[in-house]
Amino acid sequence: MVNKKGGCLKMVLLALLAGGLITWVFAEVFYNVGSNLVAVSVRDSKETLQVWNRKSVWRKVGTLTPGDMSHSLIERHSEPGLKWSTLKVRRGGGMLAGLAQGIFGAEVHVLVIDPLKFEFMTSFKPKFAVTTAAERLATDQLAFSITANFRDPAGKPLGYVYHESRQLNPAFKEWSGCFFVKGGRPYFGPKSLLDEVPGPMEEATQGYPSVMKNHTVFSYVDLKPDSQFDGSKITYRSLAGMKKDGTIVFVLSGDGGVMNVSEVSELARKLDIAHATLLDGGRALQYSLMTEDGPWHFTALNTRLNFKHRWLEAQRSPVYIGVRRRAPQIITVGP
Repeated sequence: MVNKKGGCLKMVLLALLAGGLITWVFAEVFYNVGSNLVAVSVRDSKETLQVWNRKSVWRKVGTLTPGDMSHSLIERHSEPGLKWSTLKVRRGGGMLAGLAQGIFGAEVHVLVIDPLKFEFMTSFKPKFAVTTAAERLATDQLAFSITANFRDPAGKPLGYVYHESRQLNPAFKEWSGCFFVKGGRPYFGPKSLLDEVPGPMEEATQGYPSVMKNHTVFSYVDLKPDSQFDGSKITYRSLAGMKKDGTIVFVLSGDGGVMNVSEVSELARKLDIAHATLLDGGRALQYSLMTEDGPWHFTALNTRLNFKHRWLEAQRSPVYIGVRRRAPQIITVGP
């Protein structure tokens, strides 16, 4: 009788363990639960983001030197014209924050793209039906896709959208950032660039807020971060910028790598970005990258399951920025 009871207890414990494991895998796959546990644990922290370098030293974002940054970037993937690297980060915030970051880690991704080798465009479904970065990557055969415009509660894009030289959505005048393509070249930064770069818009979306021009972070990012946007909020961030030579750089929250606007802007400055704007972030952030090992996806939250509760609902967006490798030019030789 004792052995029988003991055997039943073991079966119950194994069933509970299996059920817990299945629940965890489900939550991790669909809700990125490990990353979001880190995000919740540090969201009220007053401590500054720190970056780890390969000399085993943690540096606050504001004290990083260009040398520190080069020693901190961990290469994940490289091909002609495209390089993906990761920064390991952490933030003080008490015992829970330390435990969560110790178990799950926290990271920020840096993607550097040569516009001479890749073309940039807007990517969306007919009538701006909501979609995902993974779907845009596959449908449009892209190398990279990322959320662009903010959206209204009904899922429609806020701000102008241009595609193949046609304006398909009206402007949102208050927003200060932009992505656009003129003369086949992509630009990211404040809307003042629109007047400085001649020519008609070929592809474009709006961003908010713009954070930097000519290597200088705008004063409102630090002095008035919450006057018009939740700049001091620690959440998933997406920054797109460009260097003086036209190289495009994305600074993106990865698993647990939540930031405020000042921190992501300072990382951009230390990466020698000249002009920059934020794209849609928070729970909506998602991006996908194609490598030789197959597609790699990041989603801040659920993008696939159609739950109605506001905490669990699918986060899908109408408009994405797409990046595709340029077709090789064929040079003909005359007789």
